[in-house]
Amino acid sequence: MNATRSPPLLNTLTPSRRTGFNRAFAAVYTCAILALFYRHTQTLISSKTLVSFYVTLALSVSDLILAFMWANGQAFRMRPVYRKEFPDNIEKVVNTSDLPGLDVFICTADPYKEPPMSVVNTALSVMAYDYPTDKISLYVSDDGGSAFTLFAFIEAARFAAHWLPYCRENDIAKRSPDEYFATNYSRSSETEKIKLMYESMKMKVKHVVGKGEVSEEYITGDEDREAFRKWSSDGFSRQNHPAVVQVLLDKNKDKDITGHCLPNLVYVSRQKSKTSPHHFKAGALNVLVRVSAAMTNAPVILTLDCDMYSNDPRTPLRAMCYVLDPEIQKNLAYIQFPQEFHGLNKNDIYACENKRLFKVHPVGFDGLSGPNYLGTGCFIRRRALFGDPSTMISPETKDLSLDFVVNQPITAPSVLELAHRVAGCNYENRTKWGSKIGFRYGSLVEDYYTGYHMKCEGWRSVFCYPEKPAFLGDVPFNLLDVLGQNKRWAIGLLEVAFSRYSTIAYGVKAMGLLMGLGYSYYAFWPIYAIPVTTYSYLPQLALLHGVSIFPKVSEPWFLLYMFLFLGAYGQDLLEFVIDGGTIQRWWSDQRMWMMRGLSCYLFGLTEFFLNSIGIPTEGFNVTSKVTDDEQSKRYEQGLFEFRVASPLFVTLATAALINLSSFILGIINFLNGNNREGLLMQLVLTGLIVMNCVPIYQAMVLRSNKGKMPIKTSISGAILASVVYVMASPFSK
Repeated sequence: MNATRSPPLLNTLTPSRRTGFNRAFAAVYTCAILALFYRHTQTLISSKTLVSFYVTLALSVSDLILAFMWANGQAFRMRPVYRKEFPDNIEKVVNTSDLPGLDVFICTADPYKEPPMSVVNTALSVMAYDYPTDKISLYVSDDGGSAFTLFAFIEAARFAAHWLPYCRENDIAKRSPDEYFATNYSRSSETEKIKLMYESMKMKVKHVVGKGEVSEEYITGDEDREAFRKWSSDGFSRQNHPAVVQVLLDKNKDKDITGHCLPNLVYVSRQKSKTSPHHFKAGALNVLVRVSAAMTNAPVILTLDCDMYSNDPRTPLRAMCYVLDPEIQKNLAYIQFPQEFHGLNKNDIYACENKRLFKVHPVGFDGLSGPNYLGTGCFIRRRALFGDPSTMISPETKDLSLDFVVNQPITAPSVLELAHRVAGCNYENRTKWGSKIGFRYGSLVEDYYTGYHMKCEGWRSVFCYPEKPAFLGDVPFNLLDVLGQNKRWAIGLLEVAFSRYSTIAYGVKAMGLLMGLGYSYYAFWPIYAIPVTTYSYLPQLALLHGVSIFPKVSEPWFLLYMFLFLGAYGQDLLEFVIDGGTIQRWWSDQRMWMMRGLSCYLFGLTEFFLNSIGIPTEGFNVTSKVTDDEQSKRYEQGLFEFRVASPLFVTLATAALINLSSFILGIINFLNGNNREGLLMQLVLTGLIVMNCVPIYQAMVLRSNKGKMPIKTSISGAILASVVYVMASPFSK
């Protein structure tokens, strides 16, 4: 009797060894938190002055927020798991011709902040996947409606005919041309020819963008001339233009130089009207969902940021290890890869790696219902965009249904007519797009909000974290872009936290306690501004006046405070280092946590409050991907970029000056023997903040390059610090 052969293994799951320790530590730390609030209650009851009462109350509120956020964060530590894929086994499970089709969505919005060649490199790296090219269709959403972006992709379509076979025949690992030619590549006559073609394309695109128009000398045929005709019409602008759906490559007729078919390549710019809502990125993605449904309707969608190029040509096969797994296929919504970045300086001074958000916490989420949708590097099953696993919602048009088979070429007039219609700005009126189907509207963080709704509907996801990064993206090289991006996230997260779909009420009920807490950790992220601001000012102002607000070193409560502080930071450092981080990068991460709390989170809270009471504020801003050589050099040297005068920097300068003054005076009093035991904790806390503020002090007085802090900002910070000191005069009474 022959033993039954098991099917080839596509993936494995291994629980983390730290789970037991995490649970035990959480129990002990919870007891310590309860003891802390017992002390706060005692202190409040025994307060003899109004100042003492309000100080204790402020510290109690701040500690309550920190305890709330700590409790939410424990969700990631209760059941972390690690996965591994076996893409070599895919061909043993399914024939190559039977692999699912893949529609790739790349979104861009501004050719000046997101250079077209960067978007082109991302697109070419995906088009060159080790995946059947007749199964790949690439859709580029240009929300800026720019002729420059279209021109860049017309050039890229020609270059792809040479680049794709070159990568395939030479087994190239890095398939973004820019990244490949920046390495120590193998030189040959063929390689030099390809490089010359690529450099020529770059020069053409750079010249067009620099000149501000696509001149006649670069339009080589009637087909290209027709494509740019819409831009020459009156009234065509970024915020007011008709839908543009331009097929640049058609797999049925376009071949590479070796005779293999090329992937479909389609440029899309949704219709814009000054009177219609834009919904920013989520709106652009929903247009791509509909346009792709009309033209190819592949069952799997890959969403990518315009600067997040593919770093591993076998990435789709890794995703298919889960898509084709019958045990998890039924309710699987998406496979999320971590966001990883190239170009980070040695110490990652702006903490752009976001290790917890993109790597540590998804591992914890994966043991529950799976990681959140991060907006890029994600393979989504189209079915998950149309209702919960048991009930599918109709997309209103039968041509967009999941079972619709596109049996016509994508250049057929009927297909193009439907594609243009579903890209219209009024198509979604009185429909369920953005509320029940597709990517969700209602928050500036549409990726977080979409993943959250999917989990509430009963879908699950998988975190795919291979050793070799699947995608690599650009990082902002200046502090203002980092803080601006985080402020936008803060407002969007608060929109979810205080909506009818609040993660605490609706989320816990729909997903369960741990998933609800995990999502709450992010939804309420911006309220960190309250304890960070409190602990950056209150102990320091008390120290300036020689007033003790923490336990003395000789008191038993001092040990409790030390345990709470060292326990939280120690566990955080351990997780960071185990996941491949360094102590210096961890320190950068802690410094940026403080800076965000004092600036973008604080401003985000304010803007959200103003929006809530009907006072409009600024909308969506695109983070710039353009840097000059001097700025890049300063970033590599680890120097912070402050050269733009911004209110976000004023609050940082104010806190830095208050802490420096308090620390200097505190040291003097300490050396003179004035209340050493009572002021030691405040002195240590202030010293740590001063260490974090060293880049601010350097930018204010020690640097002479363009990245220094503007004098106007420094003076504003000094004036505000003086005002704060005067307002704190009750401490001296």
